[in-house]
Amino acid sequence: MQQRRIILGIDPGLANTGWGVIERNGSKLSCVAYGCVSTGADRELAWRLGKIHQQITAVVQRFSPEAVGIETVWFGQNVSAAFATGQARGAALVACAQAGLSVGEFSPRQIKLSVVGTGSADKSQVQYMMKQLLGLDEAPRPDHAADALAAAVCYVTHEGSQSAGGAR
Repeated sequence: MQQRRIILGIDPGLANTGWGVIERNGSKLSCVAYGCVSTGADRELAWRLGKIHQQITAVVQRFSPEAVGIETVWFGQNVSAAFATGQARGAALVACAQAGLSVGEFSPRQIKLSVVGTGSADKSQVQYMMKQLLGLDEAPRPDHAADALAAAVCYVTHEGSQSAGGAR
C-alpha cells in the first residue's frame, strides 16, 4: 500500500496563477487547499513575477508537497499572452525547484483528458470533476484553482510514466 503523498498543482498565468494541494492516501484523493495568486496589471512585470514566486514558495513551505504537476504553455493565437504565461510559469517552477520538488509537466489537453475524459473539456467540466473526484462540497473557484487541482490529479494519474518525470 502506498503511503500518504502531498502533491501541488499549478495553473500558471501572469494575472492569475492558480494553485491546488491534494493528498493521495492509497487510491483515495482529497483536497487539502487551493487558491490563486493575483497580480495587478498596473504593476511592473518584475514585481508581478516576484509575487508569484513568493506566494508559490509560501504554499510549498506551508504544505510540504513532494511533487508538482504544472500546466505547460499553450500558444494558441495570442503569442504575447503565451510569453507572459511562460514567464509566470518560470517564476513558479523556480520556487518548486528551490524546494527540490519532482516536477511533472502536462499540456492543458493532457490534464483535461486525465480528469474529465476528453481533452476538449471546458472550465465548468473541470470544476465539476474536481468537486466529484476530491469530495468537495462545491466546485473550486476561481477556475484557475480548479485547473491547478486538476494538474495535481493529472500528476498522480501519470505517476511512474515518463510524463510525470519531466523536469526534475
